[in-house]
Amino acid sequence: MAKKEKKEKRKGLFGQAVDALSARVEKEEAKKAEEEAEAAEHEATLERVKREAAEAKARAADKKLKEAEAKLKEAEAKLEEAEKEATEAELKAAREERQRRREDWEMKRRLREEAAEKEKEEKAARTYVVKSGDSLSKIAAELLGDGSRWPEIFEANKDKIKDPNLIYPGQEFDIPAK
Repeated sequence: MAKKEKKEKRKGLFGQAVDALSARVEKEEAKKAEEEAEAAEHEATLERVKREAAEAKARAADKKLKEAEAKLKEAEAKLEEAEKEATEAELKAAREERQRRREDWEMKRRLREEAAEKEKEEKAARTYVVKSGDSLSKIAAELLGDGSRWPEIFEANKDKIKDPNLIYPGQEFDIPAK
């Protein structure tokens, strides 16, 4: 330590002023470096906070994305189910329509058969086989309700009757409708 004191004495006033100035500059530089370090640390903290906020936003966005994907899957499942139900309903409606048409066709067929049968019965009922003692006026009175309508029977059977006053037992005549 003695050497250091001797050295300081030798420096003199100018040396001491330079040393003091150097120490002051060093202190200012140290203070400035410390302030810069604090500013850098503060900036790093801000950057870290921003990064953490961005990461939190990213996590929230990921969560929302997963929720949206889940809702989309659920909606797709509901859509698929609705489409399936719609298809089943269309098939059921088509089957019912075919059944209705089949029943309509069957009813029309039965009605045609019944009409043909009725027509056949009516035609059979509208024929008359002449018996002994019959005349056209007697047949008209019996079947048409009025003997004066005998010309209608004559007209309907001109191919079978040459003379309206001469008809024979066993002849079959068509009788017009009442």
